[in-house]
Amino acid sequence: MKPLDGLRILEFDGLGPVTFAGMVLADMGAEVLRLVRSESAGAPAFSDVGGEVLHRARSAVPVNLKDPADRDRVLALVGSADALIEGFRPGVMERLGLGPDACAVRNPSMVYGRVTGWGQTGPMAREVGHDINYIALSGALSALGEADRPPRPPLNLLGDYGGGAMMLVTGVLAALLEARTTGRGRVVDAAMTDGSALLMGLFHALAARGLWRDERGTNLLDGGAPFYRCFACADGRFVAVGALEPQFYAALLAGLGLTADEVPQFDLAGWPATHNRFEALFATRTRDDWAAHFHGTDACVTPVLSREEAPLHPHNKARATFVDAGMVQPAPAPRFGQGLPWPAPQSEARSLDDVLARWAVGQAISPPGSSGALQPAGRAQHEKDGLP
Repeated sequence: MKPLDGLRILEFDGLGPVTFAGMVLADMGAEVLRLVRSESAGAPAFSDVGGEVLHRARSAVPVNLKDPADRDRVLALVGSADALIEGFRPGVMERLGLGPDACAVRNPSMVYGRVTGWGQTGPMAREVGHDINYIALSGALSALGEADRPPRPPLNLLGDYGGGAMMLVTGVLAALLEARTTGRGRVVDAAMTDGSALLMGLFHALAARGLWRDERGTNLLDGGAPFYRCFACADGRFVAVGALEPQFYAALLAGLGLTADEVPQFDLAGWPATHNRFEALFATRTRDDWAAHFHGTDACVTPVLSREEAPLHPHNKARATFVDAGMVQPAPAPRFGQGLPWPAPQSEARSLDDVLARWAVGQAISPPGSSGALQPAGRAQHEKDGLP
């Protein structure tokens, strides 16, 4: 059993946060059906963008939402769903006859989850944009990157996935809990501008106390502190240093052969000189040499691993943080106990009529291959013991 077993969620296929949210909900056990654009709709499904991973653990149902017959079938599915998630621009679902009001007529207890960049309301609600634009407007992007260069986006992790998908998942689950007691669903308006602004809460608090400056690279957590940043090593690779607390800083200095008298931790005026000293020291040995040197200490020094290296690290292997389901990919997170086999088949198309027939009698639609388990990366595919 998984935490969301028994929940039925309709996912309107799209890009970015709604796809990631569908994956997370399905990984937790919800029966998520991806409603994808059929060939008759005149547009391809969004299967090429991360589909091997982001579309795992759920089946695809081709629909043409401009066809009244298909639209009526989708509304019939709404009648049996616990939640719906979509990521279209405001007004699109309403024009298709599938907006919150139309769905509430069929199923007043269903939660309607919507994720967009700017939100459902506001003067920019209908404008186009991408992750970089949303985190720019929220104030988050201005804090990222080197001091003497333009801000640099952190992939699309902060807007699409942190401020968008995870806020959508949180909101949908909260609304589902409420619906259990009230019998009424809610519309969840997850905007990436709102979500990424919320993730900056700590830095608003620090700034209010005079502990954060808007200049990049001058603060405790933005690379300004020499004890919280990355350093290049002799082989061109990097280590990450996170020795924030005084006792951890002391362990860092001991490992580098320095003393606090030479490089005081919170002498801000001396930080540039300390940066230079640390840089010169870390450049004398390879990354893995430094990792071994600091292993088991409290210095908070770790190697910066590449995407390909991360699944091979002993800690990640021991926890099966990465798994092999035809390709190496991140395992579901968080965990709910040990020994759970997490199925993650590739997306497979099913007919809309088949789904309707199964849901009408309360039958779950197990994705193909769901009897199997994801294999921890590096473990033989034929093993059946699932995740540790």
